[in-house]
Amino acid sequence: MLLALTGCKVGGSKDSDVIKIRLAHPMAPGNNVTLGYEKFKELVEKKSAGKIKVELYGSCMLGSDRVAMESVQRGSLEMASSSSPNMANFSPKFMIFDLPYITDIKDQPKIYASLDSGKLGEYFNGVSEAINLKPIMFSEYGYRNFVTTNRPISTADTLKKLKVRVTASPVEIEVANALGMNPTPIAWGETYTAMQQGTVDAEGNTFSLLCDAKHDEVIKFAVDSRHNYCMHILMMNLDFWKKLSPENQKVINEAAQEALTYQRGITAELEAKAEQKFIDQGIKVHKLTEAELAEYKKRTRPVWDMFTDTIPAELFEMMKEVQKN
Repeated sequence: MLLALTGCKVGGSKDSDVIKIRLAHPMAPGNNVTLGYEKFKELVEKKSAGKIKVELYGSCMLGSDRVAMESVQRGSLEMASSSSPNMANFSPKFMIFDLPYITDIKDQPKIYASLDSGKLGEYFNGVSEAINLKPIMFSEYGYRNFVTTNRPISTADTLKKLKVRVTASPVEIEVANALGMNPTPIAWGETYTAMQQGTVDAEGNTFSLLCDAKHDEVIKFAVDSRHNYCMHILMMNLDFWKKLSPENQKVINEAAQEALTYQRGITAELEAKAEQKFIDQGIKVHKLTEAELAEYKKRTRPVWDMFTDTIPAELFEMMKEVQKN
């Protein structure tokens, strides 16, 4: 058995075996997702009395979302976190979360309850296990907003012909097309340079991450489009999970739930602080009126219909039902 998958023995006795778990993620220091994983590490090590050690590798140190998750899938890495758009590379069913305006801030608690201990969680546990992954945490990432380096943006019309960085998510690409933009898939770790050099002149992300990753150094304009809700999903290699004792599985699950409560609780405040930082730095942030937001929704709504053959109808219904409760 590989040392990376079974841990290393400390002190020579079975009781002193330490399980080492490497967790890779792409997020910058201080980001809400990063802070959640730091809390997860703290709780796992405390609850296991040091018998499980979690090593964090952020800022794409072990590769982008997709590369790190592929390593987890193969079993050469224990855990990785991927944005929900990038999880579409592994199963198109994850695209349900990326559909424009599929949910709203007021409905987040309902969706989280279903993911943590309800129908959505059961569904995506099955989807993930089919590709050798085990969901551990559905971290709140937040709502993506459009930003630019050289053009004021506000209404949907102002986005036309912008070269916008997108992930490889087919949904994200089609949302950009629906708004008249020119989508260019670029890995997150390369986006700052692409914005700086003019390869693209726009991107969509949370204000919080943009600040944490220092993209505010090249951004001049922003709009609170809230066009795409995103999560960061922490996955473990399924074979590794199955080899853990029930006690250690319980430790990880309990730590994940407590870390989620903490992480989701700080997200809104961090996003508000980032927006204020934008304003203080002279970045012009346009706040959409209800009518302007309605136009964004109208123009992007046809994107849903493009994926009815890819995303099961039952998943659409499940998302709608969860938000009605």
